[in-house]
Amino acid sequence: MTKITSAPFGVTRQGEKVTLYTLTNNTGACVRICDYGGTVVSILVPDREGQLGDVVLGYDDVAGYESRKYFFGATVGRCANRIAKGSFTLDGQSYQLDCNDGENHLHGGLKGFDSVVWQAEIVKGEQEESLLLSHKSPDGDQFYPGTLEVTVHFQFSQNNQLSIHYQASCDRPTLCNLTNHSYFNLSGHNAGVMLGQYLKLYADFFTEVDNHAIPTGTLLPVDHTPMDFRSFHRIGERINDSFQQLENCSGYDHNWVIQGACGTLRPCAEAYDPISGRYLTCSTTMPGVQLYCGNFIDGTQRGKNQTLYGRRSGFCLETQYFPDAIHHPQWEQPILRPGQTYDHTTVYQFGCRDTLPQE
Repeated sequence: MTKITSAPFGVTRQGEKVTLYTLTNNTGACVRICDYGGTVVSILVPDREGQLGDVVLGYDDVAGYESRKYFFGATVGRCANRIAKGSFTLDGQSYQLDCNDGENHLHGGLKGFDSVVWQAEIVKGEQEESLLLSHKSPDGDQFYPGTLEVTVHFQFSQNNQLSIHYQASCDRPTLCNLTNHSYFNLSGHNAGVMLGQYLKLYADFFTEVDNHAIPTGTLLPVDHTPMDFRSFHRIGERINDSFQQLENCSGYDHNWVIQGACGTLRPCAEAYDPISGRYLTCSTTMPGVQLYCGNFIDGTQRGKNQTLYGRRSGFCLETQYFPDAIHHPQWEQPILRPGQTYDHTTVYQFGCRDTLPQE
């Protein structure tokens, strides 16, 4: 049975107490989540020798997360990823959001969902305890219209499966696009560069971007490009290739179009670390997944256990609506209206293998 314990995790600059919740299963594997930012702080899962290791980057207390420098492990919203120029029109009404990524809006603005203390509840089930976080974002929060009420339900199973279930409702038409921003390094959070780890993406197309990482509206085929992860490739194998899309983002920081019907839980990614034997599969109900490889981690911040995280020391699999979708009506839209429920599930399954899976 998965049990949950809690402990203090520090105090915010505004004097709010922050709590760290640890979800531990019968094998001793665990996930640690803090209520500041709905943040996944640690995921401890075994390697092929059975030794537990922490496979996500993060900090030892809330003070590190308040820096917001890399969104380590955070629940991001109200609208994840980028909105061009920070502006959009909804039902004929124009809205101007914060521009916190140059001239664009990123991950909900200057104080997005990663920067608030969520309400936490331990849910007791027949076989396990799980963690339910909730947050009420008021009308006008970061200049978004309408009140948005959000829950994020974290469950960690006996077979080391982390399920994240997002739901939201609103009282006025608004935008909603929630995701988790964990940086994975399957060798361990303190193992350094992860470019030797293997990745597979269930995607035939990706969204073309300009040199500000804003989608152009064109879906490009991955075929015969460094963006083709339909079979396993080392993440670093082609990341520095002379290819305009990689040059635009200093490496991989793109959205891939997941095969299969949006709304259906289906695989989107697999990753394998030949050193530890750890194996990760990611499934989601969302239409896209953003692969980001820590291209801009600058090596100046110390994380857990005083680890100095450097460039490309972790990779993100951010399941989502496509970036800037509000400006491209041909895509699935992150628009939520009264009476509707935003409902999104992403599952990260951890295991071990002796060798790379055969295609």
